[in-house]
Amino acid sequence: MKKNSIIGTITHWRDFKLQVFSEGIIVGILTGIIAVLYRILLYHADIGRKKIYSLLKEKSFFYIVGWFLLLIVVGIILGKIVKKYPMIKGSGIPQVKGVLVRKLKMEWLKELITKFLGGVLALGFGLSLGREGPSVQLGSQVGMGVSSLFKRHNIEEKYLITSGASAGLAAAFNAPLAGVMFSLEELHKNISPIVLTCVMGASLVADFISSVALGLKPIFNFEVVSVFPLNKYAYLVILGILAGVVGKFFNTGLLKVQDYYSRQNLFKEEYKPIIPLVISGFLGFFLPQALGGGHNLIVHLSKVNMAIGVIILLLVVKFLFTIVCYGSGVPGGIFLPLLAIGALLGEGFGYICVNYFDIDSIYTINIIILSMAAFFTAVVRAPITGSILITEMTGTFDHLLGLITVSITAYIVTDLLGSKPIYDALLEKLLKNNKNSDFSSDDEDEKTLMEIPVAMGSKIENKYIKDIDWPSDCLLVGIKRGEWEMIPKGDTMILQGDSLIILSHKRQADNLKYDLLLMGQESI
Repeated sequence: MKKNSIIGTITHWRDFKLQVFSEGIIVGILTGIIAVLYRILLYHADIGRKKIYSLLKEKSFFYIVGWFLLLIVVGIILGKIVKKYPMIKGSGIPQVKGVLVRKLKMEWLKELITKFLGGVLALGFGLSLGREGPSVQLGSQVGMGVSSLFKRHNIEEKYLITSGASAGLAAAFNAPLAGVMFSLEELHKNISPIVLTCVMGASLVADFISSVALGLKPIFNFEVVSVFPLNKYAYLVILGILAGVVGKFFNTGLLKVQDYYSRQNLFKEEYKPIIPLVISGFLGFFLPQALGGGHNLIVHLSKVNMAIGVIILLLVVKFLFTIVCYGSGVPGGIFLPLLAIGALLGEGFGYICVNYFDIDSIYTINIIILSMAAFFTAVVRAPITGSILITEMTGTFDHLLGLITVSITAYIVTDLLGSKPIYDALLEKLLKNNKNSDFSSDDEDEKTLMEIPVAMGSKIENKYIKDIDWPSDCLLVGIKRGEWEMIPKGDTMILQGDSLIILSHKRQADNLKYDLLLMGQESI
């Protein structure tokens, strides 16, 4: 029986859950191996780059000229790779979101190889970019590869892509829960039991591989004296507001720099990566702390009290250098630079609190940690992911209440300022520039199933199926209530917590899913 027939699709839906979970484990294993190799190469590249700059300071002028020529060559190589494979630009997270909603296509094997190599070159030579975005896209490409090799159904492919993306983030930061939450909060923007199951399995396996290869210690092993006092939480609200405002500037600046790169005609597109690489060459001699993702900078901030002038200088340079690097389109993410900028913001805010208000200096490290979560939330607009990510990266739940406080504050501020989530904004820009973004399936009769959750207080809660104005070209074929699956009838009442199984044509699924999710969400 054909998989794209209605009966075949429904029959396939019954028993594919365990299968997609098992395949998600395979995706997690492969993603974990690739992400660990990626981290190891970047670690050694970082060490090698520091040695090179140390040696160049003692060499003659001709050696320095040779180094800048090498940076130009690397920029040309990156530009040509990105021009040939535009889907590997930037972090890759907007591209993954575009693939999941079937607005973009991905050549998984070619793009996996070029993303890996391009990321190693870009980050290895000091650009202010992170490893997490490429790891997410690499994982999604592994998921698509497993789906293609086993010739899986379209709906299984989406689950495997999501599993790979979650596993990539988990392995990049040793943060399996953040990987799971990122998939739910950012990629799917709803909680589905099936997605939760398969991404959790993939994330845990990838994190296990990363821990075995690189150790169990958290990414940031801070020594915190005590928990931030409750009677000082007003300062955290102020910190959240500050992070929200700076996050709005970051998002706006990043998008405007991308526009500037696309408008200027001084360089051909394949030569644009030369700009950030040459800048990195000068920073390597005069302000090396601004190079790379920012891991070492964050660790340094946690151990050394800097002068306020140095903090402001590093904050401004890191802020501007990050948007210039990302705007050029080279492979690399912004998670880690966001955390570094947030840490600098927290260090500056902590300096003011300690020197001009009644905050003890022992709490400066607390403020740095909380500021990282706040700024991440302000830019990405994913407060739960941000709080969990920082919790796992620091290895303690002691800051959870403070993390939630600053994250929610930053989220509200950016919402009031009208700042779009950065990955949604980048995806929107990507689709506008992509002539092939609105493609439809070659098989116009292919069917797909969607699982739509029903929230408390939604428009369809406590209504009979026959009384609901359903969108055209969709069919309600099942209702999952807990572990009980039922066949829908006209007089069946929809309850809060139900999951609706909807059948539709694949070419119409994306618009339908958006309309159906709105029906199932809480009414305001």
